[in-house]
Amino acid sequence: MKKLAACEASQADPEFWNDQEEANRVVRQVRSLKQWIDPLDRASAMAEDLELLAEMAIAEDDEESAAEVREGLVALEEAVEKLDFQFLLSDVDDGRGAVMEIHPGAGGTESADWAQMLMRMYTRYFERSGMKFKTLEIQPGDEAGIKTAVLEIDHSFAYGYLKSETGVHRLVRISPFDTQSRRHTSFASVYVYPLVDDDVEVEINTADLRIDTFRAQGAGGQHVNKTDSAVRITHEPTGTVVSCQSERSQHRNRESAMTMLRAKLYQLIILQRQKERDAIEAEKMENAWGSQIRSYVLQPYTKVKDHRTEFETGNSTGVLDGDLDGFIDAYLRWLGAKTKQQTGP
Repeated sequence: MKKLAACEASQADPEFWNDQEEANRVVRQVRSLKQWIDPLDRASAMAEDLELLAEMAIAEDDEESAAEVREGLVALEEAVEKLDFQFLLSDVDDGRGAVMEIHPGAGGTESADWAQMLMRMYTRYFERSGMKFKTLEIQPGDEAGIKTAVLEIDHSFAYGYLKSETGVHRLVRISPFDTQSRRHTSFASVYVYPLVDDDVEVEINTADLRIDTFRAQGAGGQHVNKTDSAVRITHEPTGTVVSCQSERSQHRNRESAMTMLRAKLYQLIILQRQKERDAIEAEKMENAWGSQIRSYVLQPYTKVKDHRTEFETGNSTGVLDGDLDGFIDAYLRWLGAKTKQQTGP
C-alpha cells in the first residue's frame, strides 16, 4: 500500500511527465499494484457492508435484509475465490500480457484443421474472459486449417493464465477429411510467451537483425495483398524468426513483429536465467504421440483430459467453445504444489 501511495504521489508532481520513460515506468508500476490491491479493497468493502446489513437484519428481525445478506455472501465468496486464484499468479511475469503461437504437428491436413480448432477455442476463451487480443500472424493451410497463427493478448495476467497451455495438444475424432470415416489422431503445439514492454531490458542490436518485407498472404483486402506490407525479422545470433502481416501498414507490421521478437528473446533470457535444462528440452518436445499435455477425445466417447494435473471433463464441446477455466485452475494449483514441494516450506 505504501509503495502504491508513493507512486501515485509522484504522478501528482508537476514535473512528472518531463521524463517520459520514467513516467511510463511509474504508470505501469501503479497499474500492476492496482491489479492486486483493488480486488482486495472491493472484497473488504463488501464484507464490511454485509456485516452492517446483517446487524441491522438481526436487530430489526428484517427477513428482506437477511435475504439480501445471504445473496451478498454468495457474491463475496465468489470474489474471495477469484482472489485466491489470483494469488496463485505470483511469478514475476504472471501479470503480463501474452503472445501465443499455434502450429500443426504430425498429421498433414488433419493437424492443420486441428490447429485452427485450437485457435477458435482460445479466441472464444479470450472473449468469455474479456481479454483484448489481436491476430499478429496467420497462414492458411494448403487444403484446410492453418499452418501457423500468432496472437497477442494484451490483458493483465494473460500470461499467468495461459502459460498452462504451452505444449502439445492431441485430438482423437472421426476425420471429416476421410471418405471412409475412420478415426484419426492429430497433434498441434501451443507456445505462450510473456508480452514484454519497456520495463524489461531486452537488448536488441539492430545490426543483428535481418528485416525482409514481402507480400501478405490470405485475407486482408486488396491493399494488404498487393503491397509488400508484411514484415519478417530474423535475430541472427539466436536464429529467432518472427513475422507479421495482419496490418495494412508495413510500419505497424514491423512494430508488431518487434513486439513478438522481444517476447521470444525475453523467454530465452528466462530459460537461461533459470538454467533448467529439462524445461528447455520440454520446449523442444516432438510434436507427436507421447508428448502431449492434453488430449481431446471426440470419438468413440467425449473427454478432455490434462495429463499433468489429471483434471478431465466429458464436456468436450464446452471446452472447444472456450470453457478452459477448470483446466487453468487445476494447472495453477498443481504448479503451486509442485513448486512448494521443490523449494520446501
